[in-house]
Amino acid sequence: MNEPTLRHAGVPYHTQWGSPEWVRHIVEQQGDPCDDPGWRKSGFSDPERYRFWAKRLCGLTCLESALDYWRIEHAPRAALLDEALRHGVYRVRDDGGVDGLIYRPFAAWVREAFGVRVDVLPQASLEEIAARLGPRTLAIVSVSPEIRYPERPNQRKGGHLILLHGRDANGVWFHNPSGIEPQQADVYLPFATIRRFYAGRGMMLGLGAGAD
Repeated sequence: MNEPTLRHAGVPYHTQWGSPEWVRHIVEQQGDPCDDPGWRKSGFSDPERYRFWAKRLCGLTCLESALDYWRIEHAPRAALLDEALRHGVYRVRDDGGVDGLIYRPFAAWVREAFGVRVDVLPQASLEEIAARLGPRTLAIVSVSPEIRYPERPNQRKGGHLILLHGRDANGVWFHNPSGIEPQQADVYLPFATIRRFYAGRGMMLGLGAGAD
């Protein structure tokens, strides 16, 4: 890859839980997400609904970061979830599980609600997606949540979404909504490392018709 370095500076970081400093407690110690005093910041009022959904909202958290970066007004995350459910972005199954984030309903909703173009890439290399980052373009890609420990062997690919906001010839910068310090905000990893976690699919988020 010979693309020049491009990095969006100052993209706001959000964790899918209440506060970044509480993620370790929640993820590593199986702590109650509502132990975090900041759990209501994203608009949830029902603790059980928050416990159910917070661990599933990596995609909406990435969207929030992008919208805040572009200064596009939006509702709190709990209300975004209501709209996403209404548009078929997530589907609650009869067994109590959830299918989602579903890319194409997400793309249609985000364009309609916020004027952001979303190009779905169901099969693309990480290098291809990185090459498409531009001054008005970010990317959401599917990786394993195990990427929060890049030095460890991983067991799977996919199942979690991160926001790419920069690239150079060797790797990318990203925000991980479920990351643990130092793997939370403005993380840089080489392509060879991320490829172990990457599921081969993602989406480009862009402003304007050209969105480059």
